[in-house]
Amino acid sequence: MTYDVISTGSKNGNCLILNNILALDIGVTAKAVSPYIKTLRLVFCGHEHGDHFKRSTIRKLAQERPGLRFCGGPWMAEKFLDAGVQARNIDVLEPGRAYNYGAFQIEPVPLHHDVPNYGLKIYMGGEKIFYAVDTGFIDDVEAQDYQYYFLEANHHTADIEARAAEKLAKGEFAYEMRAAATHLSYEQAMDWLYKNMGPASQYVLLHQHTDTEKRIDNA
Repeated sequence: MTYDVISTGSKNGNCLILNNILALDIGVTAKAVSPYIKTLRLVFCGHEHGDHFKRSTIRKLAQERPGLRFCGGPWMAEKFLDAGVQARNIDVLEPGRAYNYGAFQIEPVPLHHDVPNYGLKIYMGGEKIFYAVDTGFIDDVEAQDYQYYFLEANHHTADIEARAAEKLAKGEFAYEMRAAATHLSYEQAMDWLYKNMGPASQYVLLHQHTDTEKRIDNA
């Protein structure tokens, strides 16, 4: 399998392309995904936040590729329609079901954010791939011995707790408390990975807050 992390993080938006045919979240400009417009078969958006769902890019994709399919939870159907996607090209995903797109299959995984959100289990070319970003916890999900894991690692627990405590002591609003409740920490991500990875598994950590907002770790 091939993958391209177009962008990751709240500042520049999120988009991951698998095998040139599957887009996982579209929170980036149309220019950023232009190399893949002709090859994409499916666009998945887990939730409505702007760094995962960029309306103008969705509209551009729908205009240039009238047959391109878009999918997400029930909460995304209206968002796609408002962005100009034809109803016939929208697939509403339900947990517990697998969806076959020929070259790959997907299965939605409910996540725990401040708005409804899905991750995905993906079966492509004989390989199993797991994708999950923007979730406060993930211990209720099992994905044993997958070949690839694309998982959020938003912050380090000690760092974010220290920043929040400092702000609270000054009587300031600590947005870090919300971030900690709605995004996986590095420690949570690694703990879950070690419980699920097999000997040949690989992982890519996404949505990390760094100076560049695009840091990728592999193991």
